[in-house]
Amino acid sequence: MSGRTEPGTDPDPAIPGPAPSGDFSGDDGAGSAVDLTVVVPAYNEERRLRPTLDAICAHLRADPDRWGDWELIVVDDGSTDGTAAVAAEAASDEPRIHVLTSDENRGKGYALRQGVLASYGRRVLVTDADLATPIEELDALDALLTPDDEAYADEAHADEAPERETYADEAPAYDDTPAAAIGSRALPGSRIDVHQRPLREWLGRLGNRLIRLVAVRGIRDTQCGFKLFDGDKARAAFAASRLDGWGIDVEILRHFRRAGWPVAEVPVRWSHQTGSKVRPADYGRVLLELLRLRTRTRPVDLAVAGLFLLASVLLYKGLWTDLDRAYLADSMQDQNQWEWFFAVTADNVAHLRNPLFTTYQGYPDGVNLMANTVMLGLSVPLTPVTLLFGPTVTWALVLTLGLTGTAVAWYWLFVRRVTRFRPAAALGAALAAFAPPMMSHGTAHPNFLVLFMIPVIIDRALRLCSNDERRVVRDGVLLGLFAAYQIFLGEEPLLLAAMGMLIFAVSYALASPDVARVAVRPLLRGLGVALAVSLPLVAFPLYWQFFGPQSYHSVLHGDNAGNSPLAFLEFSGRALFGDETRADSLAMNRTEQNAFYGWPLTALAFGIVVWLGRSPLVKALTGTVLVAALLSLGQKIRIPFTDVVLPGPWRALAHQPLFESVIESRVAMICAPALGVLIALAAARIADLEPRAHRVVGLVAVVAALLPILPTPQPVRERAEVPRFITDGTYRHFVAEGESVVPVPLPSPAEADALHWQSSTGFGFSVPGGYFNGPWGPDRMGIYGASPRYTSNLLRDVRYGGRIPDIGTSWREQAKLDLAFWKAGVVVLAPQDNDEALYEVVSKLLGRPGERMGGAWVWDIPRAR
Repeated sequence: MSGRTEPGTDPDPAIPGPAPSGDFSGDDGAGSAVDLTVVVPAYNEERRLRPTLDAICAHLRADPDRWGDWELIVVDDGSTDGTAAVAAEAASDEPRIHVLTSDENRGKGYALRQGVLASYGRRVLVTDADLATPIEELDALDALLTPDDEAYADEAHADEAPERETYADEAPAYDDTPAAAIGSRALPGSRIDVHQRPLREWLGRLGNRLIRLVAVRGIRDTQCGFKLFDGDKARAAFAASRLDGWGIDVEILRHFRRAGWPVAEVPVRWSHQTGSKVRPADYGRVLLELLRLRTRTRPVDLAVAGLFLLASVLLYKGLWTDLDRAYLADSMQDQNQWEWFFAVTADNVAHLRNPLFTTYQGYPDGVNLMANTVMLGLSVPLTPVTLLFGPTVTWALVLTLGLTGTAVAWYWLFVRRVTRFRPAAALGAALAAFAPPMMSHGTAHPNFLVLFMIPVIIDRALRLCSNDERRVVRDGVLLGLFAAYQIFLGEEPLLLAAMGMLIFAVSYALASPDVARVAVRPLLRGLGVALAVSLPLVAFPLYWQFFGPQSYHSVLHGDNAGNSPLAFLEFSGRALFGDETRADSLAMNRTEQNAFYGWPLTALAFGIVVWLGRSPLVKALTGTVLVAALLSLGQKIRIPFTDVVLPGPWRALAHQPLFESVIESRVAMICAPALGVLIALAAARIADLEPRAHRVVGLVAVVAALLPILPTPQPVRERAEVPRFITDGTYRHFVAEGESVVPVPLPSPAEADALHWQSSTGFGFSVPGGYFNGPWGPDRMGIYGASPRYTSNLLRDVRYGGRIPDIGTSWREQAKLDLAFWKAGVVVLAPQDNDEALYEVVSKLLGRPGERMGGAWVWDIPRAR
């Protein structure tokens, strides 16, 4: 139908709709709006088409007051018989019939898309050419969609009203008027006058059930070819569609469902028609189309994911360029620790040992791995990578791909829930994933960097708020599974995410109580289902964590672990505009720079709140940011540039179960995704500003706020070499079964190179001491590292002080006791700072000099007789 323009537009600019005039040729039609358009796709229908067209025209002519101005569009989908001629003849008799023709058969979906996009109707009916559902059934469908005069007047002026912001699938709660009425053969009141053969009918029902399971739950008959749509919404949905085959019906219904446009099923009469083009196998083809639809990604989404991957690779390029010797400079001893975690998990899995415990570190007591952040959700599935390529490769992969996956997950959530304008969603997702606190943890704590499950959990929780009782159980089950998996990725990030969602929910309820009242019941039911699903899955691991061997009660960090208020205004040490010295003075260390959003972003966020503050979503986000920031200030809030210290709200949580081990400054990480949403909302709104100068000013403001906190590549240093005494296996001659290698000093949170000795050589020996969380004292208080002993403290003090104390009989006897407790087979001193002082102390403790062997000093410990 060349010459006709499309009145429908795609709400997503990234998915342009196909133009009919580009692929079809046919009769011109009027360009003015009409009350009703009927679209009939036809392929090799020369025998049945004319009676169908006559019946439709007769029905519409019979009641001109009801149907008003109408048009009938026939789409000849490359027929090889006389279908085109029949349609042309009908059009010559009735000028309101228009014909679109294609030079080849492309499928029902393609034909319907061209017909609907060429339509001008306020309502659009699509019906099959065999008219298996009589045209008289249109009356019942139309009765649901026909608004009263007042509602129609509101609809006619809808473009003049300000756009309403929707969030959390809330649209259906505001408007229950159907946007589509579809014929159904599966409802009470439906009538099948002529049945298909029993086998074909059974296969059709099975296929329909599978389709509902995969794509559109709650709609009992997706494939009945008789559907009446709101015209503008139909054109938007078909413009965004991508399927060309029989799956188009389901794709359109999915679009309506996801857009929050209600769909009503209406019982209709239906008769099987001989010569039907639908075969039972077509239901299988529909399933395949839908699977392709669910897995297919738009080019713009692939481009965004590619940019996130590129950014992640650039951040860790120093690590990737020298995997054998590069060590993240700001990670302190955490890279050694995490590589050890990945390696010991792989070793446990490969030897079918308990993955929740090991004695390779902290010997002989061992380490409760579930009580440490070993990320079993990644370290277990990545076991083949660790065994084949080594733990350093796993470490680099987890950081790089984990960060990429987290950014992509936030992008997916923002496109789905915040804005369909993909550049804005990408910008917000980049802030959520690459924010300064995340980059700080990206040097040492992958459990706080790899957060790809958090957006998925948030999305599933929001689904529970949609007041769709039919989906509560399913969504609750999935939420429970997702939460259980996140526990094996990181419990503290899940706790912080739950805090953030709770703060957001309360803030949104205060901003929009009507929405909260509708959402609270299904949300609570769904959370109950989620708990019922997740608790059995995590019960034993959590029991082992809190009550198993080497479990502990809490890890206290004192009352000075909160953020300074200035930390929110400064730039992090590794940001583009950052000052390392200034940032270091405001944080516990470089792995805990948990705020540092910078004053430009803070100012921009304030401006966005003032600009868009009428939105309940913006109000809720504002509350979330403010409360999280306030809590992160800790138990004591020190007012900058004064001696004033105020009590902080974290004091109420500091000694509560679970919260007592949380470093409170980390609560500020909740602000990152909230600020990301604000940026996405603002960027989408800026893109629509007029005149162009306003858009430019808005864009400059966003760039000015984000550019200073742009992360720079993580610096690396050369890691210490593993002594040849370890790498060539010489240690095996000194260590019998059940004995340990004792490094000097013992591995600890301050010096854990000995863990690299183990992880890089396949765990041929155990070591006392270590870098992990374990119990100390009769109260089993959590500490970093093994319970200290006199000899380990002595060696530590010499290593970092260089002073040699008087070594007398009491020290030598204590050393014998400690070495016996550690079941030492050999003591090893590798080259390091103050190694001469350490050599002298160890020689005096053992009463004999060491032997130089394999690049290290070695003292053999005689076996007990």
